Amino acid sequence: MIQRVNPQADFVAIEHRVLDFWEKNNIFQKRRDANSGKTKWSFIDGPITANNPMGVHHAWGRTLKDIYNRYKAMSGFELRYQQGFDCQGLWVEIEVEKELGFKSKKDVEEFGIEKFVNMCKERVQKYSKIQTEQSKRLGYWMDWDNSYFTMSDENNYTIWAFLKKLFNENKIYRGSDVVPWSGRSGTSYSQMEIIEGRQLVSHKAVFVRFPIRKRKNEYLLIWTTTPWTLTSNVIVGINGDLDYIKLKASDDSIYYFAKENLQFKRLDKQFKEKKQWIEGVPKLKTIAQIFKERGGYEILDTIKGEEMVGWSYDGPYDHLDAQSESGGYPFENNELAMVNACGKSQHQVINPGKDNMGNDIVIAGEGTGIVHMAPGCGDIDNKVGTKLGIVNIAPLDEESKFIGKFGWLEGKKATDEDTVIAIINDLKERGLLLHVEDYPHVYPHCWRSGDELVFRLVDEWYINMDWREKIKKIVDDINWIPEWGQDREHEWLDNMGDWMISKKRFWGLALPIWTFEDGSYFVIGSKEELKELACEGWAEFEGKSPHRPWIDKVKIKHPESGLIGTRIKDVGNPWLDAGIVPYSTLDYTNNREYWKDWFPAEFVVESFPGQFRNWFYSLLAMSAMMEGKAPFKNLLGHALVKADDGRDMHKSWGNAIWFDDAAEKMGVDVMRWMYSSQNPESNLLFGYDNGNEVRKKMIQFWNSYSFFATYAAVDGFSLRSEKLSLNELNLMDQWILSKLHSFIRDSKKSLDEFRSDKLMKKFEGFLEELSNWYIRRNRRRFWKSEDDNDKKAAYHVLYEVLSNTIRVLAPVIPFITEEIYQNLVRNIEDNAFESIHLCEYPEADESKIDDKLIHKVDTLRKLVEFARSARNKANIKIRQPLSEILFYVKDDSIANFMIDQKKIILDELNVKSLKRVKDENELIEYKIKPNLPVVGQKYGKYLKLIQNQFNDLNHFEILSEIRSQKKYEMELKGQSIFIVREDLLIEPISQEGLSSAGDDNITIGLKLKLTDKLVKEGIVRDIIRQVQTMRKNANFAVEDRIKIFMNVEGLIKEAINDFEYILKNEVLATELYYDYKNGEYNEKFKINDCELHFGIQRNKD
Repeated sequence: MIQRVNPQADFVAIEHRVLDFWEKNNIFQKRRDANSGKTKWSFIDGPITANNPMGVHHAWGRTLKDIYNRYKAMSGFELRYQQGFDCQGLWVEIEVEKELGFKSKKDVEEFGIEKFVNMCKERVQKYSKIQTEQSKRLGYWMDWDNSYFTMSDENNYTIWAFLKKLFNENKIYRGSDVVPWSGRSGTSYSQMEIIEGRQLVSHKAVFVRFPIRKRKNEYLLIWTTTPWTLTSNVIVGINGDLDYIKLKASDDSIYYFAKENLQFKRLDKQFKEKKQWIEGVPKLKTIAQIFKERGGYEILDTIKGEEMVGWSYDGPYDHLDAQSESGGYPFENNELAMVNACGKSQHQVINPGKDNMGNDIVIAGEGTGIVHMAPGCGDIDNKVGTKLGIVNIAPLDEESKFIGKFGWLEGKKATDEDTVIAIINDLKERGLLLHVEDYPHVYPHCWRSGDELVFRLVDEWYINMDWREKIKKIVDDINWIPEWGQDREHEWLDNMGDWMISKKRFWGLALPIWTFEDGSYFVIGSKEELKELACEGWAEFEGKSPHRPWIDKVKIKHPESGLIGTRIKDVGNPWLDAGIVPYSTLDYTNNREYWKDWFPAEFVVESFPGQFRNWFYSLLAMSAMMEGKAPFKNLLGHALVKADDGRDMHKSWGNAIWFDDAAEKMGVDVMRWMYSSQNPESNLLFGYDNGNEVRKKMIQFWNSYSFFATYAAVDGFSLRSEKLSLNELNLMDQWILSKLHSFIRDSKKSLDEFRSDKLMKKFEGFLEELSNWYIRRNRRRFWKSEDDNDKKAAYHVLYEVLSNTIRVLAPVIPFITEEIYQNLVRNIEDNAFESIHLCEYPEADESKIDDKLIHKVDTLRKLVEFARSARNKANIKIRQPLSEILFYVKDDSIANFMIDQKKIILDELNVKSLKRVKDENELIEYKIKPNLPVVGQKYGKYLKLIQNQFNDLNHFEILSEIRSQKKYEMELKGQSIFIVREDLLIEPISQEGLSSAGDDNITIGLKLKLTDKLVKEGIVRDIIRQVQTMRKNANFAVEDRIKIFMNVEGLIKEAINDFEYILKNEVLATELYYDYKNGEYNEKFKINDCELHFGIQRNKD
């Protein structure tokens, strides 16, 4: 038998109770057992970084994964339920370094790589356990004893197989390039990673003059935000098509720079709007202002940039030894060394042309239109220098400190503020500094440690990505949600460079590359191959994981040359770890049949920002090489979780919310509702206020169930009672069942399309219809004492609605639906499954869906909504009866339905009669005028004519034509123009004596005149509301009959006498007494400014 429930639900306590029920009764395993051997549905979990406790941002993706897994399980599919932990990489190393108080990579080496790597492993194990418990708290159903770890031997060796295949196709190479570099971490960053750490910062930018050789007192004006790179300048670039001015300053010095830059207001918009700006940074000066403040200037001439090509100049740091090193420094180019080429001998003006996208490398605007280029310190500079045969001067070591042959700068860190100031002062002392300023811009930082990156010339290992067309082909085999994800991935593939896969760190994939003294290298593809080729260190390595430092001890004999090789010290890019999981987790290497059973995955989900160039890219690239197939069929991407103030969550800002706090304060079903309702394309604003709004909806859902359970318990509702056929049900019963099965049909469609937000939008509308229309309108059927067919029908219908609705929602809010199911279903259905999550997902009964009925009732509800709006506009409360509502609708069948169901309308609106009118303008008229800003933008020269013509037109005719044709045609000076609804301001005006409202399909008008009888009934309706509140406050049962004691007189007493039957019926009163007594409960309240004192008491007999 269904039990009564507390309407004040403690959702968090319910969740803990349900978790215990699932664990005690092994519900998850029973679900797996039930689906074993059925059609497989494969899901790949993007591994969560096991480095810190889970955040609320992680919970969005994990909720979506769980929703679709649960849905597919309820739909009868077999699933693997394997989730993963991302284990290797700098993010873990940085945290361990913090624990140890380390400041640099050298500290790790002194501490010992083995101890450090073991601490990284321990950290991963610690936080994987914490995240496991947090995920269970979220309701994330996974096989937690079978999670995959990217640090596993299987994962690492499968990546070896991938790299071996690339090696066999000559796609692995070692190359020197200028790459983003972290001095703090002592490693480089790939194209993928650099975008993640971009920060708005202010740098000291300098205007510096380079003396032009053989031109006395003439200078190239240079601007840079990285003064440290001036030490390594070799060439400067101009744009041959730009005009350059020859400007004489007040000291007779002559400067060359782009003409456009003289008066250019740099970052003017950013300063005015304070966007991409840093507080306290002053407005930037124009170059003209800079020279005016130094005594003024004179323009002597204008020349084309191309005329400057070939000019030679003296660099600002030609006195440093590095500038005189033949062939460059510290990496010597032998060919250039043979001709004694060095930095200062190659100082010349060049035209670098265009980049690989076809854009000019040098442009006017910011800066001076003359770009200082240091091929050892800049990516583009290096490419230009390589093309032109220019030496590289690379000044920094792996800690971003200046190396030898850089004089007084040796040992100083390039990014330290003291170093920058020292360089600026040095330039000033030597007469080379024109101006210094604070310049705000976005600059790359380490996305984990937060330190500023430099660009450094280093040797790294790369994958030649000249096979990107293979990747692009499989991109088009995937269903991208949202659709624009496909274009975004193509955009990345079109513009990416070769894949840098090496990192000069400790904890990560040990790249299986062995090098030999003759300069050759060899890639090992498996543990077995390593054992076969090992000639030293195998015994010490065997039994260990393929990580540093153990793998470093293994030397191999080259299978062809016989030379002995040593493994490079580099570890791999961590996106290799995550990209291989469609192979490593499915035992691709050892059990190809098992892999075929589960590959490709049906579904992956991950946050979009960044993943096009990270996880999605690595998944696609690795699978394209391994098998030439897409690793998944459907990809759902979602946006970011932000704080409710729209900013990123940061502890220091006080807007961060930890998962554990949110789970215990708002409850995970509320969180899951929030996540599942969010359009995945838009950022989710997560906060307790937003959670409270969702909680209100969940309370509304709970109250619908609580209402049913309360009366079902009182009446002993049983499914054994005879169920009426559909045509024996009343109209509202048929309507809500039609709505229910439409909702079931739509919910399956939404989930099949991986759009839980559409499901929840449908549900929230359905919940409103169920609770605020069907239940509210039918509650008397449950109250009444007669146990007739009408009451039985109400029970059966509401049971069908609730029992199916909780099954629909079970994948989304698994806790509250389980709690309801246990009482609502298991207590009365003999063959009910043990858990709602063992049930099948409901199927819509198409025979119960009546679209015409839905349209009619929805129109009726719209009429009611318009009438309530009209009441509000007239400031007349709903408890005040009115004499009549008039309505206009074209469709006779709809009008007849309104008349047939007028009892509902009159009851809803507290109106005495309903009447259809023949013409809309009996109820309302419209004043229409052009929306001048909109129309002016479209038809500027005709605006005055349009205004004048509108004054002479019939506004009803205009609106009628727009309603039917979507536009209104006007003839102006022999030309037709078309006015649409968005071009107009439409003001509805109620006819006299009415308050009216409506839309294109239905219009209503309420008669506002009040008679004495209507006023008295309104008084009684107010009293009813107060007594109902008293019953609730007194904790009386819904079925309790009561006596009322009161002391009233005058108009209020007359009103009660006239409408005593209504008062008694509505509040379940058997007797009214005009001699006041306190009773069991009493309250004072005001009616029509009169203070009344009422007492109520339950009947004892």
